[in-house]
Amino acid sequence: MKSTSYENILVAHDNGITTITINRPSKLNALNIATIKELHEAFKEGEADAKTKVIIVTGSGEKAFVAGADISEFADFSVSQGEHLAAQGQAMLFDFVAHLSTPVIAAVNGFALGGGLELAMAAHFRIASDNAKMGLPEVSLGVIPGYGGTQRLPQLVGKGRAMELIMTAGMIDAHQALEFGLVNYVTPQEDLLPLAEKLAGKIMRNSSVAIAAAIEAINAGYEDGENGFEAEISAFGKCFGTADFQEGTQAFLEKRKPNFPGK
Repeated sequence: MKSTSYENILVAHDNGITTITINRPSKLNALNIATIKELHEAFKEGEADAKTKVIIVTGSGEKAFVAGADISEFADFSVSQGEHLAAQGQAMLFDFVAHLSTPVIAAVNGFALGGGLELAMAAHFRIASDNAKMGLPEVSLGVIPGYGGTQRLPQLVGKGRAMELIMTAGMIDAHQALEFGLVNYVTPQEDLLPLAEKLAGKIMRNSSVAIAAAIEAINAGYEDGENGFEAEISAFGKCFGTADFQEGTQAFLEKRKPNFPGK
């Protein structure tokens, strides 16, 4: 597929994997408004591309995944501008990523602070290089996480740990993040993208239709007014009407590997 050209990110496609790399190394890949817009477009493009089965998001260089938001852009904002900034960012990128039907793996290759950690937490799961450091330092600036951090961090690490991390504005290293359940694996930097690709390969062997349904059902359990069990029952039933279900069950009964059509 043909890619849009971007100023702040790089997008590569290979064997069913779209890799999105935030590429502002001189700013430690900080998220400014232009980068958030480009990320939205790249994720939207990946979701629309039938050949993309998994999206990996990472940062360029060896120092940072995303070292935070670009504070200079909003230092003089009013109350209403601040609220709009959070609402627009969540809708355009963070909630958008969390609800994609294409699996998103965050490969955290260094500092993931503030909006950077919020982006990693919006991904469906995270892996980290052993030099990664993570935190939400917003209260040290007189503000709180505004891109979903106060909601997703407690979901991933528990309320008490999230309260401590947010209130102290502290950073944890990759091994603490692993212990807390914030990341699934820690690996040396040179092995980070190969591990992400290996995990993507395991995902791609399965039904993309069923995976999309599973993402939707899992997310439903964390949303107000949604009953996750009811969402699961409905999504489970819908699977029975798919070509992937017919192929998966036939392959099992015929003792062969499935060749999922993705429908």
